[in-house]
Amino acid sequence: RQDAPSDILSRVRARAGRSIDATFGDDAPLARALLIADQRQIPTEMRDRYAAAGLIHMLSISGLHVAVIAAAIELFFQVARMSRRVSLYGAFIVTAIYVAIIGAPPPALRSSAMLGAAMASRIWQRPTSPWAAWAIGAFVPLYQPRTALDVGYQLSVLGMCALVAAGVVWRRHLANRLGGWKGKVGRELVTSLIACAVTAPLVAWVFGRVSLIAPLSNLIAAPIITLAQPVLFLALLAAPITALAHFFAQAVHPLLFAFDWVAWAAASTPGAAITVATTLTTAILAAVAAVSLVVACAGRFPARPAITGLAALAAMVVLPAFPSSPNGQVELHVLDVGQGDAILLRTNAGHWVLLDAGPAWQGGDAGRATVLPYILHRGGTLEAFVLSHPHTDHVGGAASVLTAMRPHAYWDAAFAGGSEAYIASLAAARKQGIEWHRVHPGDSIRVDGVTIGFLAPDSAWTVGLKDPNLASTIALVRYGMVRFLLVGDAERAEEDWLLAKHRGDLRAQVLKVGHHGSSTSSSDAFLDAVHPEVAVISVGAGNKYGHPSNDVLYALSRAGAEVLRTDQAGTVIVRTDGIHIEVEAKGDRWELVPDSLWRLWESESSFPRR
Repeated sequence: RQDAPSDILSRVRARAGRSIDATFGDDAPLARALLIADQRQIPTEMRDRYAAAGLIHMLSISGLHVAVIAAAIELFFQVARMSRRVSLYGAFIVTAIYVAIIGAPPPALRSSAMLGAAMASRIWQRPTSPWAAWAIGAFVPLYQPRTALDVGYQLSVLGMCALVAAGVVWRRHLANRLGGWKGKVGRELVTSLIACAVTAPLVAWVFGRVSLIAPLSNLIAAPIITLAQPVLFLALLAAPITALAHFFAQAVHPLLFAFDWVAWAAASTPGAAITVATTLTTAILAAVAAVSLVVACAGRFPARPAITGLAALAAMVVLPAFPSSPNGQVELHVLDVGQGDAILLRTNAGHWVLLDAGPAWQGGDAGRATVLPYILHRGGTLEAFVLSHPHTDHVGGAASVLTAMRPHAYWDAAFAGGSEAYIASLAAARKQGIEWHRVHPGDSIRVDGVTIGFLAPDSAWTVGLKDPNLASTIALVRYGMVRFLLVGDAERAEEDWLLAKHRGDLRAQVLKVGHHGSSTSSSDAFLDAVHPEVAVISVGAGNKYGHPSNDVLYALSRAGAEVLRTDQAGTVIVRTDGIHIEVEAKGDRWELVPDSLWRLWESESSFPRR
C-alpha cells in the first residue's frame, strides 16, 4: 500500500522537527514555530507572553518567514550574477523544497502559492492583482478541508489580507506625502495597525485578549525576524553536517533572544493587553467590523463599509451576548493548559463546575489565558470551583477565574500551607463573597442533575502528611449510569487508602489519570478497581518531569483503557446523555464502545446533598 501524501509530509515534518531539536537545544521550541509552524513545544507562559505583546502571529504566520527566505534566496542568486529569470526560478524551486522539507504546514503552503503566482507574473511580465495572489494562496491549502480550522492558517490568511489592504492605503493616500526614513517607518506602522485590527477578533477569540502595544512591538520585532529567518533556514539545511548546523544555530541565538526579549518587554508594559470576554456574538460582530475595515481600505468608496464596521462595533457594545443553548448532555472538558490540570464540567443545563484552574507563571496564568476564554466562548455561569490540592500547577489560575466568574462555592481539601497562588485564590474568594467549603468524604454537590461526590481526603488521613499530592480531592462525577473519576495528583498511598475505604465506589468509565501520568500513581490494583474505558492524561509537551511514565501508559493499556493525552490531542471533551459516551479530541468525534456492558446502581444515600 502506498502512503498518502499527507502521511509522507507528516513523516518529513517529524524528521525536520527532530533535526531542529538536535541542532537548536534550548532554542528548539521557538525554532520549531518559526521554521515548521509547530507550536506544540512552546510553553503556555511563552504563548501567553507573545499574545499579550501582539506577536503571536509571528509564531503562527510561518508564511511571512517563507517570503523572507524566498527573498534571501533570490538575492543570493542575483549576487551570483544569475539572470533575473534564473533567480526567480531558483528562488521558487528552493523555497518549494523547503516547504516540502518542513511538511507543508498550511501557512507555508499558502505563502508558497502566493509566491509562485507573484513570480509567474514577474517572469511573464503580466501584472497580477495582489488580491488574486492572496486568493490563490488562501485556497491552495484547502485541498485538506480541515485546514480551514487551523488557527495558524486562519492567522496567516487574515494577516496577508491585512498586508494587501495596507499596501493599497499606503499607495493611494500616503506614499506621496512621506519619503525617506519617515516613509519606511510610516509604512511599517500603517501595516502593523491594520494587521492588528484585522486579526484582533481571531486573537481575542483564541487567546481572550487584545494587545494594545502590538503596533509598536511589531515595528521592533519585524526586522529581527527578517534577519533571523534566513539563518534558521541555513541551520535546517545544514542539519546533516552537525558542526555547520550548530554554527548557524549559535549565530542566530542572539537574534532569537532579542525577539523573545521584545515579546517579554512588550508584555511587561503596564496596559499592554486587555482581557476580553469574547462570546460567539461579539466575535461575529468583531469579524464583521474587521471585514468592513479591509473593504474600506481596498475600495474606492470607503463610506459604506466604514458605516457597516461602526455599526458592528456599536452592536458589540449595546447588544447583550446571547447565551448558548444547552444541548441536554453533560460534558467533561479536560483543557490543554500545559503542565497542570484544569477540568471543566458542563451540566445538561449549560452551567459549569471547574475542577482545578491550571498553572501560573510570571505575568500570567491559565485561568486568564485559557479557562476564562473557554467558558465565555460557550456561555453559561460558573456554579462552583473545586480544588484538588494547593500546588501552583493546579491552583495558579484560580484567582483570575474566581474574580471574573464569581461562583457560588469554593470546595477545598484544606491542606495546611500552600503556594502563593493558593493564598491568592482564598483572598479572591473572600473578596468576592464566595462561600468556602472543606471537602470531607461523603460530601457531594448537585448541579442540574449531575452529582459530584467526594471520596477523599479524610482529615484523619491527611493530618500526618507533608505532600499535598497525597491529600488530593477525589471527585466522582455521576450522571445517569456514567461515571467520571477525577483524582488530582493522588499517588499510590492515597490510592491504597481509597482501595481500603471505597473500593466499590471507584468504578468509572472515564478516569482523569493521577499526577499527570507519573510513575508514583496509577497502581495496577487501583486501575483494576476503576477499570476505565477512557483515561485522560493532562500533561505539558516536553515537560521536565518526563510525564507521562511509560510504565503508566503500559499499565493503562493492560487495563483496557483508551489513553488520550492533552500534549498530543489538545483539549479532550467527553459527552454523555447518562447512557452513551462520545469522545472528542484532535478534531475527531467517536462514540465509546465499551468492552462489556455494565451498569452502576446510583444510590442517592451514598453522597448526601449539601
